[in-house]
Amino acid sequence: MAKETKDSAPEPLAFRMRPKTFDQFVGQERLVGKGAALRELIEKDQIPSLVLWGPPGCGKTSLAYLIASVTQSHFEYLSAVEGTLADLRRVIQEARARLHREENKSHLRIHLSQTKSQRTILTIDEIHRWSRSQQAALLPYVEDGTVILIGCTTENPYFEVISPLLSRATVYKLNPLTTAEIKTILKRALKFVQHIKVSSEILNVIAEYSNGDARRALNVLETAVTIAEKSGKGKKKAELNKEIIKEALQSRAIIYDKDRDAHYDTISAFIKSMRGSDPNAAVFYLVKMLKAGEDPEFIARRIMVLASEDIGNADPNALTVAASAFEAVQKVGLPEAELALAQAAIYVACAPKSNAVYRALSAAKQDLAQKGAGEVPLHLRNPAHPGLEKHGYGKDYQYPHHWPEGYVPGETYLPKHLVGARYYQPTERGYEKIIKARLNYWKKLNQSLKDNK
Repeated sequence: MAKETKDSAPEPLAFRMRPKTFDQFVGQERLVGKGAALRELIEKDQIPSLVLWGPPGCGKTSLAYLIASVTQSHFEYLSAVEGTLADLRRVIQEARARLHREENKSHLRIHLSQTKSQRTILTIDEIHRWSRSQQAALLPYVEDGTVILIGCTTENPYFEVISPLLSRATVYKLNPLTTAEIKTILKRALKFVQHIKVSSEILNVIAEYSNGDARRALNVLETAVTIAEKSGKGKKKAELNKEIIKEALQSRAIIYDKDRDAHYDTISAFIKSMRGSDPNAAVFYLVKMLKAGEDPEFIARRIMVLASEDIGNADPNALTVAASAFEAVQKVGLPEAELALAQAAIYVACAPKSNAVYRALSAAKQDLAQKGAGEVPLHLRNPAHPGLEKHGYGKDYQYPHHWPEGYVPGETYLPKHLVGARYYQPTERGYEKIIKARLNYWKKLNQSLKDNK
């Protein structure tokens, strides 16, 4: 399918599809569409150092190549996975020679075809994989303009790229490509596979299953064409069908790395969906995590935390259901425990919400930190030794069960300097409505006692 010679392997379709002009670049209109600020900087040849942040296959490296082409700069590419400091030193030495070409051309014998000075764009793919010391080695050369850095990363650069380097670069966030954009790229790729019949329906299938990743879509198309070529020998024109695409796809790509952004973004969406009372979204993100191989006990623990933090006494049974799901995961295991996790996620999503318990805990912590612990009132202290009674330990303590309401009106339990503090303030939702009514009733008993004194 691809052009190849005796001495070289065929170039992947994704590589041959790299855009050489803005008109060929698909997606990221807000960054490189007509009139966009970044595009104007590129066209005016005033490009600063950049960090391009976005998911796989959204066009980061292609944009870096395009920038180098449009600005007529020399392009150098390093992969952070394979590139070393020795590679960086070589790039820097040659970049300096290009900048000072005329003054150096008489005594530097370096493979330079032009006579005018030329800037160097250094693209470092997966820059987040370089250590802090490797990233720091770039600083002086980015600062003095020896190279224009374009760092490409799938991870949050504010966590993965050192601050001094970020302060010398502009971060641009690239979005996943839409299905329509992926289909546009696939249609353009058909010129390389004219000997294969590809329907619009098949392009839709590939586009939808690519998860916004153009590279994956092109790789799937290329693999499917290879399969079709082998299975269609003897036919005038082989044709792609859903069976071939299914074989090429194997399984849909899920962007999920347990120690990276996708992990935290997904668990965040899962928690916020349950907190926001959307059982459908909660189940979706649950399935996504399980499909990606997330630890089911981790998921169960997050459900338990939410049951207390965001539901609490509005539905006390939520914590029981969540804890039962955790136990099921431990005793049953996957895949059967998926049901228990789904049941718990749906239950807490549909439960009435209250963070009154969380607010009570936070308020008590604040008082302890700001006002101190104080002393436990004498009547609440435990007279563990007869001698302690002489010091007032336990004196005048009222046993609630000796009272008709099971409640002692006017009794105080907080340290003296905190008497009257109200940490727990239940809502009107779920079971907390009953709790609130009960607390108000006891408050009236206290007030009645005061009025009668």
